[in-house]
Amino acid sequence: MVALDLRRLRFLREFEERGTLAAVAAALGYSPSTVSQQLALLEKDVGTRLFEKAGRGLRLNDAGRLLARHTHVLLSAAEAAEADLAALGGDIRGTVRAGGLQSAARRLLVPAVARMMADHPRVRVEVFELELEQSLPGLRLGRVDLVIGDEYDGHPRPRPAGLRFAVVLEEPIKVVLPAAHPLARAGGPVAIAALRADVWTASAEGTGHHAMVVGTCRALGGYEPDLRHRSNDADVQLELVRVGAAVALMPPLALPDDDHSFAVREVAETALTRRLVVATRDTPPAPALTAFLDAVRAYARPHQSDGDRSGGPATAVP
Repeated sequence: MVALDLRRLRFLREFEERGTLAAVAAALGYSPSTVSQQLALLEKDVGTRLFEKAGRGLRLNDAGRLLARHTHVLLSAAEAAEADLAALGGDIRGTVRAGGLQSAARRLLVPAVARMMADHPRVRVEVFELELEQSLPGLRLGRVDLVIGDEYDGHPRPRPAGLRFAVVLEEPIKVVLPAAHPLARAGGPVAIAALRADVWTASAEGTGHHAMVVGTCRALGGYEPDLRHRSNDADVQLELVRVGAAVALMPPLALPDDDHSFAVREVAETALTRRLVVATRDTPPAPALTAFLDAVRAYARPHQSDGDRSGGPATAVP
């Protein structure tokens, strides 16, 4: 009788999609030797070769492709069984591993942790600060249960098969200026075209925020921004604005309330929107995960943009 290790099957699923040991290792945060070892142990478990040489690398053979097809069914069934057993007990318990970018972690995930501590003390919640791109492989492998990422107009995120995506918050993008900036003192919406000569700050290259800032300057201003400062920490970006070193495009959720050390303005040319998207595996969620999702949605609701789509601190003029 063949004994299948679900963790090793997850490595096989990732290899099927990525094609090389190095790609699997990079995506999952393991060394290539660790990935190779886990797949070799899987071959030992099933008692047959699953790979064949392909140049300097490996590829799945017929047995490997067959097992990979069954792997998708087996992993989905295992998660469904865990969810059903947890629901049958009626007592909400277990572990929820949640990741998200900084503003989502601070304003949504951390308050949701506090709610779970009060309402469901037998649920263990672990929170990680993660960008969506970094966390999707771990989500697929079951190392993370929920991820909150961002998505901007004109810059959609990939939606890999086997995952479920739901928007929990939409909010406008604002121009954030140093308090002494001439356009801050003038008041009113600010044209992106009018910021051609300014220095910009944004998140690291490869993130949705970075792509949004560059794309907005190109599309609305007709120029390449002087993007000198890059940080995934919103506080670092805001500090650069405060000292007069940069301007920024940021959503209200990333801004502190009632801070008059910078000015927040509407974008003049058009309305720009950020969506916070929750990603989970496309399987029935365990009761603990359902309860945590409900808490996240409850804390997202007050931030939901409506009316003038402000969704956060009022425009500040020193």
